[in-house]
Amino acid sequence: MTAQTGAGRTNQKQRTRTAIVAAARQLTATGAEVTMPAIARAALVSEATAYRYFPDLPSLISEALAGVWAPPAEALAPVADSVDPVERVAFACEFLLRGILARQGSVRAMIAATVTRPETVTRRPGIRFGLIDHALLPLEDTLGATDPDAFAQLKRDLAVVVSAEALFTLTDLCGLGAEEAVISAVRTASTLTEAAVRSTA
Repeated sequence: MTAQTGAGRTNQKQRTRTAIVAAARQLTATGAEVTMPAIARAALVSEATAYRYFPDLPSLISEALAGVWAPPAEALAPVADSVDPVERVAFACEFLLRGILARQGSVRAMIAATVTRPETVTRRPGIRFGLIDHALLPLEDTLGATDPDAFAQLKRDLAVVVSAEALFTLTDLCGLGAEEAVISAVRTASTLTEAAVRSTA
């Protein structure tokens, strides 16, 4: 095999991989259900080919979503000047949940994969934790300094509420519409934060 032939095959493999990731990214952006067969069809490859490049759906979705979410500081830029942790947490919660709604097909696929295969949980983007940490920066020198355990507990409490799981519980099990669900979760996150702030007063 000549060097030119080898380079051609390498380039073809790269083009195929790029096409699969692009198809996953496009499907993710629609909010529709995301599956490996659907991605393969959109990429004009067989499902077997898609699995040759990505061992499972979470790994493919993770690559497709890489760089899609803004980093925490950029996401919270509209409240960057606020020192009110309640306002910051409310904004972070709404930002995350609206982003999840826009990509819910892929988010649901990732959750389903981690339920059936817990070892894939590390491939889920940890967006919520960065947003929560950044939103709570004003409390680092108060609650974080005086009661680190309470500060850590607040972060855990918020991780339950500022999440796809909470959003889907509200829509799927409680029967709320998307807008109502976002409002409900934001209210809960704000209440938790406000209670923590009062404890430091």
